[in-house]
This record gives sequence, C-alpha cells and structure tokens, in this order.
Amino acid sequence: MREALRQARKGLGRTSPNPAVGAVIVREGEIVARGYHHRAGHPHAEVEALRKLEGKAQGSTLYVTLEPCNHFGRTPPCTEAILKSGIQRVVVGMKDPNPQVSGGGCGFLKKNGVEVSTSLLEPECRRLNEGYLKFVAHKRPFVMVKSALTLDGWTATSTGDSKWITNERSRQFVHGLRNRVDALLVGVGTVLADDPSLTTRLKGGQGKDPVRIVVDTNVRTPLDAKVLGHKSDTQTLLVAGAYPRPEIRKKFQENGVSIITCPLKDGRIDLGALMDILGERSLTTLLVEGGASIIGSLLRERLVDKFLIFTAPKLLGGNDGVPMATGPGARQMDDCLCLRDLEVRRFGEDILTVGYPDYG
Repeated sequence: MREALRQARKGLGRTSPNPAVGAVIVREGEIVARGYHHRAGHPHAEVEALRKLEGKAQGSTLYVTLEPCNHFGRTPPCTEAILKSGIQRVVVGMKDPNPQVSGGGCGFLKKNGVEVSTSLLEPECRRLNEGYLKFVAHKRPFVMVKSALTLDGWTATSTGDSKWITNERSRQFVHGLRNRVDALLVGVGTVLADDPSLTTRLKGGQGKDPVRIVVDTNVRTPLDAKVLGHKSDTQTLLVAGAYPRPEIRKKFQENGVSIITCPLKDGRIDLGALMDILGERSLTTLLVEGGASIIGSLLRERLVDKFLIFTAPKLLGGNDGVPMATGPGARQMDDCLCLRDLEVRRFGEDILTVGYPDYG
C-alpha cells in the first residue's frame, strides 16, 4: 500500500476534480505491475496497472489507495476490469465518500467472489486526498495558507521588502506545492508590492502552473503585472466586486484574464462566496500565499483548512514590519487558534511547521 501511495502522489495536482489514486498488483509476494491516475478522463489507476499485464492477473492481489469505482463516468467501471482480470483479492486504503461510489465498488466485488479488505493505511490515504474529500463533502476547495516569517514574526519589512526571508531549499519546496495544487491565490496588495509571476519554477522545468487568482475588489491590478503577462497553459482569474469599464475589461481579456465578480462583505470580497464560486469551477485545492489582509480575513471566516508556516533565523529587530495576518485577533491567549496534527521539517536553517486549525 505504501508503494500504491507513492504511485498516487505522481498524479497530485493533475487529476482534479478526481482524486489521486495509485494501484499495485502483487503475485506470489512480488510486485508485478504499478499504475496511477494521470488526469481526469484518463484510465484509473487499477486499469493502468492491469494494462501492463494485458488485463490478466489471475490469482493476484490488487492494492489500491481508494475504493474502485462501480459506475460509468468518463471511463468504464474499474470493478468490471478487476473481475475480468481474475484478481483474487483487493486491498483498499479507504472507502470513496463520493455518493456515486461509496461502498458500491467494494460491495460489487464481494458479491462476485473477490476477497476485499479495507482501511489499510487509511489515515495516509485520506491525507493524500484531503482536497478531494473537502470538495466532495462541501463543494469548496481545500484551502492551504503558506507564509514565511522572520523569527520575530514578520513577513516583510516596513517598506514591503520580503525577498528573501527563506532560503532556496524552502522556496523550491513551495514551487513543489504549486505544482500539486489546482489554484494559487493572492490579494492585489501582493501584486502591487511584489509583482509576482505566481508560476511553478522547479528545477528541470517540469512543473505545472496552477490557476492564478488575484483578489482585487476595485480592480487595481496593473495591466503590465507579471501575473497577467507571462505565458502559461493555465489562466489568471481576477476577482472583482464589479465588472470594470468595458475598455478596461477588454484589455484584461486581451491578456487572457477572466474577470469574476463576487459579492462583497464589509466592502471587501466575500471570501466564503468566492470559495463557492471556485468550487463551481471544480477547483479542489487552493494555495494562499498572501497577503496579510487576505490571510486575516480567511482566519476570521474559518476558511483555512491547513497552514504551512516557514520561520527563518532572521530578526527584523523592530515593531514596524508586516505581520502574517492583519485585522482583529484574539483578545485572550485562551482564544487563540490552535493547530493540531503538527508536522515539523527543516530546510537547511529554515523550519516549516504544518498543521490543521482546530476550530473547536
């Protein structure tokens, strides 16, 4: 199953709105075939592995990270291919919560004489597809907030300078994150301060660019901003409170930018409503990289599902920097938001803390 999980990770960021799934076929204790789901509309992991055996796997065991489908979608049911192959036993990492699948795949296989075991390494399988699970349950993307802080808690100097708080290894990890998510979101303040490209720049140039989203209530994004002008296979979305004047709208459209209007809340983009809009576009994972106003609003609206916070061994040495989040925070320590299921990693001298908010 660990090898099936390794296979599944190859599809992260490319299968949306489908889950990332990996499969391994074992015969007499040896792995004889591997497969993973490459992208929506392509063969599922089980079929991908079976094809390497020309569909014949008599007496073998199939390990798959997610319950096989038993319905016609863009591809035929995997359960039919499993039965035809002669697979004797199927070991499933986790049941699929999708109402079209839930329990149906395992039940169908059992009724047709296949031995089925479930819940092997289930926590790892659920963590792998946390974005898919959120999307199936709530029709909203799984929201991850990434921030980089000095050791005394600042994300930029008083002049807005933030390049670079973290080292090259940390920044390459972030590009790996971009490669695995559907969309990347920043506020217009970040665009004005840093003029980022918001692309994936991995060594070797193999990364996939996420959909780039700029939250810009009053359409202040410059037409020559890098996020609008670079060449990419994926689009840029500008989220505004109202459509700009036709001549301005035309210039954005000429740059390949789609403008989304979103309801306002207290004079700003209603981020909860925006999550519904992004869900309608089948965006299942969203990485937020700033700025402080956006992150503060997301926190107060309880829209964050996961935090990835880097701290670097640098001290701003004053009280005039830019914090991770702006706006009213907790008044008492007992009211602070706590993180659970922590994971801590080092990238050279930088420390990354990953955790999930406990909203209680």
